[in-house]
Amino acid sequence: MDSLRMIDKWPVPTAAAVVVRRDGTLAGSHGPQQHSFPLASVTKPLSAYAVLVAVEEGALELDDPAGPEGSTVRHLLAHTSGLAFDEHRQMAAPGTRRLYSNAGFDVLAETVEKATGIPFPQYAAEAVFRPLGMADTRLDPASKSPAGAGGVSTTADLARFAAELQAPRVLHASTLAEATTVAFPGLDGVLPGFGHQRPNDWGLGFDLRDHKAPHWTGRTSSPATFGHFGQTGTFLWVDPVAGAACVALTDRAFGTWAVELWPVLTDAVLAELALDH
Repeated sequence: MDSLRMIDKWPVPTAAAVVVRRDGTLAGSHGPQQHSFPLASVTKPLSAYAVLVAVEEGALELDDPAGPEGSTVRHLLAHTSGLAFDEHRQMAAPGTRRLYSNAGFDVLAETVEKATGIPFPQYAAEAVFRPLGMADTRLDPASKSPAGAGGVSTTADLARFAAELQAPRVLHASTLAEATTVAFPGLDGVLPGFGHQRPNDWGLGFDLRDHKAPHWTGRTSSPATFGHFGQTGTFLWVDPVAGAACVALTDRAFGTWAVELWPVLTDAVLAELALDH
């Protein structure tokens, strides 16, 4: 895809990108596909997927208590537990505000560990990475928040995950559908890097595009688009209307450059995909 060559002009040391069609085939790729990048918060959809596998296996339930009093696994996945961003301090009653929280994903990891008896990085590998053939993906146990921001991966591996998000095999399709539907609708909150959103809709581990503005996806992205971006200059989105997903990984911290360039790339990718139909 010619549109992916736009990453060559990004002000980053290294960048790689891939576009995956609904049927799992690659529409295009550019840059070093096997290069390992720190994912930052693009880790969260991977961790959420592992939590949802644990739910399907019966190790825990979405409405099991977890985190602050009154909070559940569902609240933690949807950033509505009330926990602060990076510390285990309650800022609001569960279900009342959308407070984006790494700490919430730490609690999720602890909850899965307690329920399964398996360290969460190992559980994620066994439940998600190995079944999908993501041999170069891991959660770094030494990072500050392994489940929230400690992932390391390649675009080649995340292409496999992007295919899974469009035609699930690890999860039942109904579970993925619930995870990409608004949880606790109508809550306001801040989308990191993009300001206050009214409402700030999230699923279970996934940022939902809906009608958010500004947003890190494109002007032409459908409201059904879901995914995540990370502070290490990384993103993954799936646009079910376009029938494709896009992953871009870099090694430069998120900033104004990303706010300006990511939506332009997304719109170019969507336009090129439309021409192929």
